[in-house]
Amino acid sequence: MREEPVGGCLCGEVRYRITAEPVEAMYCHCRMCQRAHGAPVTAWLTLPLDAFAVTTGNPVGYRSSARAFRHFCGRCGTPLTFQLHASPEELDVTVCSMDHPARMVPEDHTQTLTQLPWIRLADGLPRHETERPPLQV
Repeated sequence: MREEPVGGCLCGEVRYRITAEPVEAMYCHCRMCQRAHGAPVTAWLTLPLDAFAVTTGNPVGYRSSARAFRHFCGRCGTPLTFQLHASPEELDVTVCSMDHPARMVPEDHTQTLTQLPWIRLADGLPRHETERPPLQV
């Protein structure tokens, strides 16, 4: 049996586990993610909301825009999740908060209209200027 993916914040106050296969993984270049993470790009993993369980601690949440809600560790500030109000059944989890982030390989780039010009990622992945088109299920 495959080990369930787990992760948490930098200080260890918040820990979580993922109980289902991810829907997708991607890079986001939007200004909101850049500011929330203090980084030029953020890698996200999307999964069903009920497949994410906090096992230790209590993440702090806030409404980061009219469209979304985010959670982070209230002690060390590690960004953990992002949820669009339009997709309440899904949750995005920061790939790099996982214990083994190399296992979650992004499939594409979104919001590339706001990609910083000094970022040069020649990975050959599909790029979307705004949001990614809906997944074909």
